[in-house]
Amino acid sequence: MSLPEAIAQAAALIGASERLAVLTGSGISQESGVPTFRDAQTGLWERYDPQALATREAFRRNPKLVWDWYEYRRRLVRQAEPNPGHRALADLEDLLPQVVIITQNVDDLHQRAGSSDIIPLHGAILRSKCFTDCQGNPTIIDVAALPDYDPQSGPPRCPHCGGWVRPDVVWFGEALSRELLERALRVAESADVMLVVGTSGVVQPAASLPFAARQRGAQIVEVNPTPGIITSIADLWLGSPAGVILPQIVAAIRAHP
Repeated sequence: MSLPEAIAQAAALIGASERLAVLTGSGISQESGVPTFRDAQTGLWERYDPQALATREAFRRNPKLVWDWYEYRRRLVRQAEPNPGHRALADLEDLLPQVVIITQNVDDLHQRAGSSDIIPLHGAILRSKCFTDCQGNPTIIDVAALPDYDPQSGPPRCPHCGGWVRPDVVWFGEALSRELLERALRVAESADVMLVVGTSGVVQPAASLPFAARQRGAQIVEVNPTPGIITSIADLWLGSPAGVILPQIVAAIRAHP
C-alpha cells in the first residue's frame, strides 16, 4: 500500500470514529525538540544513568542533583513548541464526537496545542509536589509562589510540612495513579479506534492499552517511523513522523467529512 493510500485509509477509519482513543509516546515530543528520557543525558549529564536519577532513593541521597537534572529537563520543555502532530490531534476534537489522549509524555505540549481531554499517565514535569504528599496525594506545590526560592540551591521545602518538594512525575519503582490508569483502561476498552503515535510499546502498563482496545474490537492505527511491538496488532501502520502524517490525515478527514 502506498503512503497516500494508507493516509486515505487512516482518515476513513478515524473520521468515522465515535470514540477515538489516542496513545502518545516520546516520539511525538521528540519532533518538537524534547529529547527522550535517555537522550536528555548530554553535556554535564552524560556521566549519569538517567534511570539512577529517577528514583525516590536517588532523591533521598542527593536531592539537589536530582532536582537540578529535572530543572535542566524543564528548561528543554519550556523552550519547545507543539509541532504539527500535536496540533493535528487537537484539531480532531473539532471533527469527532470524542477524542481522549492518553500520553506517556510528561511535557505540556498536548495542552499547549489545544487538546482538552488528556490523561497524563506519567505525571507532569512542570508541576511539583511534596515528597511525602503531606496534604494528600498529590500535594501540589506552586514553586514559583514560594518566597525566596532559588533554583540554584536545589529543591525548595514544602510550605506545609517542611519536607522536600519534588517533580510531579512517576519515578521508577512508583505506581501510576490508580485513578488515571483506570480511566485510561476504560477509554481504551470503549474505543472504536485507537490511534497510537510515537511509542515503541515497551513501557508498561501503557503498552498494554492498545491490546486491551484490540480485544474489545477497536481498530488500531499506528503512526511511528519505525515498527514496534504494537505494529503486530495494528490494522494500519504509517511509518513516518507524526508531524508529517497527522496533518495529512486531518486534511483528508476535512476533505471527505
